[in-house]
Amino acid sequence: MMRSALLPPLARGCFRTLLQFRAEGDKERQRRCLFAGSPSSASHWSKLVSEAEKIVGYPTSFMSLRCLLSDELSNIAMQVRKLVGTKHPLLNTARGFVYDSRDNLQIRGLVVLLLSKAAGPSITAETSLQNDMISGIYSSQRSLAEITELIHTAFLVHRGIVNIGELTSSDGPLKDMQFGNKIAILSGDFLLANACTSLAQLQNTKVVEIMSSAIGELVQGIYYENSNLAKENGFTDDIGILMWEEQVFLSHSALLSKSCQAAMELAKHDARIQNMAFKYGKHISMSHKLNADIQPFFNESSDDSVAFSLNSAPVVLHQEFIGREAWIKQIKEAQVKGNLIDYTKLQDAIKAGKGVTSAIDLCRFHGNRALEALECFPPSEARSTLENIVYAVTRFS
Repeated sequence: MMRSALLPPLARGCFRTLLQFRAEGDKERQRRCLFAGSPSSASHWSKLVSEAEKIVGYPTSFMSLRCLLSDELSNIAMQVRKLVGTKHPLLNTARGFVYDSRDNLQIRGLVVLLLSKAAGPSITAETSLQNDMISGIYSSQRSLAEITELIHTAFLVHRGIVNIGELTSSDGPLKDMQFGNKIAILSGDFLLANACTSLAQLQNTKVVEIMSSAIGELVQGIYYENSNLAKENGFTDDIGILMWEEQVFLSHSALLSKSCQAAMELAKHDARIQNMAFKYGKHISMSHKLNADIQPFFNESSDDSVAFSLNSAPVVLHQEFIGREAWIKQIKEAQVKGNLIDYTKLQDAIKAGKGVTSAIDLCRFHGNRALEALECFPPSEARSTLENIVYAVTRFS
């Protein structure tokens, strides 16, 4: 267990700040779960991750947090306390580093390590490379898992930048919100720079090329996301589920799928194994995103209107089934004063259609494709855990 006394001076203050965020986030952690309608699902997910960490011999839940506890970033992290009392999204991002939830758990690095162990060493790997293995995983693959989490965390922090022009007085003082934006930009850039430096230290040109393309696709995907967010209070684009999948691949799947591919390249596995690892990363992340999109339509316990993205999978599929004109009519019927949307009314209309059940089917389809990709790996504890992750994100009650 980490003791704050063993940390550098600035990091000790950062550690105390992070503990404060954890305490504030406890109620939120207890409220959120991975599987709809299952009170014990959060503990089930935590148990699954804990067992996976034992298999890879590496605690991944705080993988990117170690970078935050360096003196270079500790001062910035401590400044986040100034945002307490505001609604700046960077606060929730900071809390997400220190409490478990399905969105913030460092699962990407864990999947990379599990796949690395499931694949094992290649026949063509040099003797010196095989001697570098710990718990069946190369040190370079462990570094890649950390790099993956750093890249994800960097973009997560950057997503915490708010549009100053859309703020209201209840969000917090303008100067504090502007300060929060500056911190989000600086800390996100710092994490991304560290990831790129570590990537270069792997000294593998192909891996650098693979991961660089993932970063580029992630930027492109976030651009599409931001374009859609600007229309959340109006009529959404008439996009089909195929275009939705293309956009989600860029913003959610590209990083994990290419990290899995790069992990196989580091172990000198052939193109077929690399392709199967890529497919597992792609389909498990697609299933995870679909699961997240479906959750608001299973939330029966909240008394408040549950807001959901009008560009989420159930909505896109619902629009495909009923047609564009009928969808626009439903949005107009759900609008209240100031063109605000009554999400409860709109949610009922969507649940009455085929959008939600079709999204569940699509989630399970991607889950089955992920399981198929695992068939090329020999039976092992690591492979079984990867299969259990698939079952977890495709389970609905």
